[in-house]
Amino acid sequence: MSIKSVNPANGQVVKIYKTHTDEQVADRIKQTHDAWLKWRKSDSSLRANLLRKLAEVLNKRKSELAELMAVEMGKPVKQGASEIEKCATVCEYYADNAAKFLKEQLIETEAQKSYVTFNPLGVVLAVMPWNFPFWQVFRFLAPALAAGNCGVLKHASNVPGCALVIEDMVREAGFPDNVFQTLLAVNTQVDAIIENEHIKAVTLTGSTNAGIKVAQKAGSVLKKSVLELGGSDAYIILEDADLELAASTCTDSRLINSGQSCIAAKRFIVVESVADKFTALMLKKMESKRVGDPLKQETEVGPQARVDLRNELHEQVQKSVAAGAKCILGGTVPEGENAFYPPTILTNVKKGMPAYDEELFGPVAAIIVAKDEAEAIDIANDSVFGLGGAIFTQDVKRGEHLAANNLEAGSCFVNSLVKSDPRLPFGGIKQSGYGRELGMFGIHEFVNIKTVYIK
Repeated sequence: MSIKSVNPANGQVVKIYKTHTDEQVADRIKQTHDAWLKWRKSDSSLRANLLRKLAEVLNKRKSELAELMAVEMGKPVKQGASEIEKCATVCEYYADNAAKFLKEQLIETEAQKSYVTFNPLGVVLAVMPWNFPFWQVFRFLAPALAAGNCGVLKHASNVPGCALVIEDMVREAGFPDNVFQTLLAVNTQVDAIIENEHIKAVTLTGSTNAGIKVAQKAGSVLKKSVLELGGSDAYIILEDADLELAASTCTDSRLINSGQSCIAAKRFIVVESVADKFTALMLKKMESKRVGDPLKQETEVGPQARVDLRNELHEQVQKSVAAGAKCILGGTVPEGENAFYPPTILTNVKKGMPAYDEELFGPVAAIIVAKDEAEAIDIANDSVFGLGGAIFTQDVKRGEHLAANNLEAGSCFVNSLVKSDPRLPFGGIKQSGYGRELGMFGIHEFVNIKTVYIK
């Protein structure tokens, strides 16, 4: 069996890779487990030093890795370079902080001594998506290795080159053999991988449907799972918002990675009194973005990662328009063997349309008008998703109150686009998943939080 890498900008096959057989997969998992038996006993300072070396490798190979992403999944190289820099940052963050996060915590009881310790679990399986083919992996890998765990990666089938180079970089940084390995496996092999006795936990970033399947399988064998799934982030623009800031931020968030981000802004809920002005500003800014070859530095919006995904997005747009939405920008499929889709704006979006109810995983903005703040909050929360959200207002205390207490999401920002940060926990609620990555909370997801009691 084989998988192939296809350039979404021109439809050309980049390379064909032979997948690992079930026996090879099992063997590689066993190798990683054997490596863990030693790695779990390693000193925290050694782990930190190796993570810093891994950050150096990432920065050294930044241009090469950005070009690889551009070719395999269409990310503009300028954005790809930023992604690699962020991967280096998360390695450095856990190098600096893991020992503190994993330090024994004394708890006063009637015992002579009682405390909590954090022990590694073993081999963690990561099932990762194509849209941030390095960042999604490193935000699991850095804390996992820092905690004394090892990892195996089942990456998305359209980015096998990215998957293999991650393993190569871990080796180049000087980590012991097999503490991290890539499995060139297909989706039908995932159940058996989760069932493998040496897999102790699983983390997945991907669609809600994929998350449900992995959660069901992990639950059936009582293994811990963390899921970061889809999102339809709502950005609320209140009547007192700085509209220039709001329109610029909303446009940038909607078009990052050519619109293919779980935490990209997708629904723009605008209070009626400023809806026309905001829409005009956003239209101008969306029109100005440069669409083109992802290998060029000036490109801001590249192709979608695959033709089938672009076609699904276009179908959602067409169904929304047929139900009464108005397309004021874009909404057409370009000619040629490529996966491009233009920046698109839909207005008059209502409940019951795909643009309201579903995740639009591409450069399509859905503008929804609310009569006031209360209705805007209700619309924002009227979603099966709960990954991120943002509020734009010049009354910062008002925005903070609404973000902290009213929005139903795992990350809520005020006057800023939603983003992940190594220092802050990241994850969702509802059908956007459960568990947290990054920060102190992220490293604690895959450890045995053990109570020790001495009478």
